[in-house]
Amino acid sequence: MGSFNLKSLCLVLGTGCLVLAPTGCKKVPITLNTAAAPPSVYAGEPVTVTATPGSVATKKNNDVEYTWSGDNVKGDGATAKVDTTSQAPGTYTVKTTVKEGKKGKEGQKPWQTADASSSYTVKPFDPPTIGCSASPATIKPGDTSTVTATGVSPQNRPLTYTYSAAAGTINGSGNTATFNSTGAPTGPVEITCNVADDKAHTASAGTSVTIVAPPPPPQPHAEALCAISFDKDTKRPTRVDNESKACLDDVALDLQKQPDAKAVLVGSADAKETAMMAKQQKAAAKHKNMKVTNFAAQRAVNAKDYLVKEKGIDASRIDVATSGDDSQKVASYLVPAGADFASDVQGARPVDESSFMAEVRKALPERHHSAKSK
Repeated sequence: MGSFNLKSLCLVLGTGCLVLAPTGCKKVPITLNTAAAPPSVYAGEPVTVTATPGSVATKKNNDVEYTWSGDNVKGDGATAKVDTTSQAPGTYTVKTTVKEGKKGKEGQKPWQTADASSSYTVKPFDPPTIGCSASPATIKPGDTSTVTATGVSPQNRPLTYTYSAAAGTINGSGNTATFNSTGAPTGPVEITCNVADDKAHTASAGTSVTIVAPPPPPQPHAEALCAISFDKDTKRPTRVDNESKACLDDVALDLQKQPDAKAVLVGSADAKETAMMAKQQKAAAKHKNMKVTNFAAQRAVNAKDYLVKEKGIDASRIDVATSGDDSQKVASYLVPAGADFASDVQGARPVDESSFMAEVRKALPERHHSAKSK
């Protein structure tokens, strides 16, 4: 059996190796701890790994050397940096080896080398969130509304926006768009705001714009114009005199301004004339050739005749009627398209114009006075 030197015996106790050198001194193995900070990051955020050796020899000529390995790891002495820009979500490990010893002879002795590793996690990016609103939220057909999208990326990733509408059209860039209701039916129109980040994460939100039909235009009504008086010429109580022409000229002007409107001329007779007409009607029952004068109707027919013949108004645009007013006049009304004259002017009775002939507007014959001798 060969002999052995107890002084060269190496005892392994846990992590330590005690080497009995010829001089009797003990050699304690080098140790190593590493830590990654921060332990969890998003891609693109840096990770720093720090190596902390223990039991390093204190001799002046002792040198310590570090070796690093792992994805995108760059070591510089006791620290290393990890570039996570291109790393997918997951867990990554950085390995470190430390050696000590004389320059150029590091790690040649068993107790001069130690290894360690540390891990970090690359987290997946959180998807963006989005809000969607429209202003105004209620519009008329053909009007527009501004749609605003509010997108948020928890990790501030770049965002792009798109929009869609169930009807009408929507166009825009960035976080605003314009909704055009042309062609869309009345009622609510659903609008969707979409956002996407550069990692293909998406989110959507909706809003709506209500299209309401404009209220119908107000119902037009008959408008009372001027009135003609027939109480001056007792011999011709139905004749349209020169003073009356001013009123009828204004009626003609209103009809010319509103080519889709009509005029209604409503004649009336006073109580005396009404009683006279009743008396004539009673007599006419016995005498067929008896003339009956309907003062109210004749006045309206004469006024219409002036407008047609002297002002050039189409006869179809003028209606004549009578009323029970106790007066000698013709009231004129402008009736816009869509107006209901019978509802607006109660008590007016249409005249059968075929029963009347307009009277010629001529002056009274001059009176001849005999000369008195002096």
